[in-house]
Amino acid sequence: MRAVVKIGTSSITAASGEVDDGALRKLCNELTEVRRAGHSVVLVLSGAVAAGLPALGLTTRPTDIGMLQAIAAVGQPRLMERLNGILAPDGVVAGQVLLTPYDFVHRTQYLHARETLGRLLDLGVVPVVNENDTVADDEIRYGDNDRIAALVANLVHAELLVLLTDTPGLYTADPRLDGEASLIEEIAAIDEALEAVAGGTGSERGSGGMASKLAAAKIASWSGVRAVIAAAGQPGVVTGALGGDPVGTVVQPREQRLPSRKLWIAFAVGATGRVVVDDGARRALVASGRSLLAAGVREVVGDFEADAAVEVVAEDGCPFAKGLVRYGAAALRTVAGRRSTELPEGSPPEVIHRDDLVVLPG
Repeated sequence: MRAVVKIGTSSITAASGEVDDGALRKLCNELTEVRRAGHSVVLVLSGAVAAGLPALGLTTRPTDIGMLQAIAAVGQPRLMERLNGILAPDGVVAGQVLLTPYDFVHRTQYLHARETLGRLLDLGVVPVVNENDTVADDEIRYGDNDRIAALVANLVHAELLVLLTDTPGLYTADPRLDGEASLIEEIAAIDEALEAVAGGTGSERGSGGMASKLAAAKIASWSGVRAVIAAAGQPGVVTGALGGDPVGTVVQPREQRLPSRKLWIAFAVGATGRVVVDDGARRALVASGRSLLAAGVREVVGDFEADAAVEVVAEDGCPFAKGLVRYGAAALRTVAGRRSTELPEGSPPEVIHRDDLVVLPG
């Protein structure tokens, strides 16, 4: 089996904020065990900032993005050095792969990343993926590794995504506040009610939280990948997840999966504007799989260029689709509501072609 295992900062650090060597050893031992069983694994590993703090004599995590990037630049090689030091006696080699949103948004970069990760797996290497925190800024970064892990699972055609955190899985309510909360062992489909239960960020040392885990599991589900959200500290958690044992919360893959192109349109590309459409256009897009034509456009919100990603919104204000628009915002405003025969010569016949549009998960 090919799997992507993601572990967050809070699961590999001590209360002081420094990397917990025992937690890192446990993780490496389990990765070695599943590799011996014939599985191939990509590790998505947070913790570069935590590894850099003590090296610079710092005791608290700054909030300034520039300082965090500098600390990550110091911590990332130290984290990899420690990881390889633990894995080496078992004959396992880890290789670092730093990714940014550009590697998922641009098709050429996407294919290059797939090729690199595939070659590393073919060589028996454990690829260790992290967002390139040292160069990414707020406008071009994801900010947490959960979504990157889900996109990597699609990228490498994984069968399983394991999201290791500091709780046993998703509960019916916040167990810190509700003594009656119980673990949800299996999820067939993620809906708004579950997303509300997931809440927000759960740890000061991490950037994700259960909401981020559930969002990543949703991406995985729509790409046909089974996801498991489980406690990093549970003995044999990685082995159990790959073996199909009842571990944490399992999110089942959807039968109807999104192809790679539509997956990154839906989840990897940030929307830069909105196109409001009438009910007839909404029905044509959702029920008939048609392209969006200018005649169905009622309003254009935002300032965007041609080929940008935009949300497609119903007249009630509810987004229901996302796609790559063939008009810039200014040009689209001039043709909104016009029939195809009324478009200026040379204008694209579709505002968003059906091949560039995805109806969003509910």
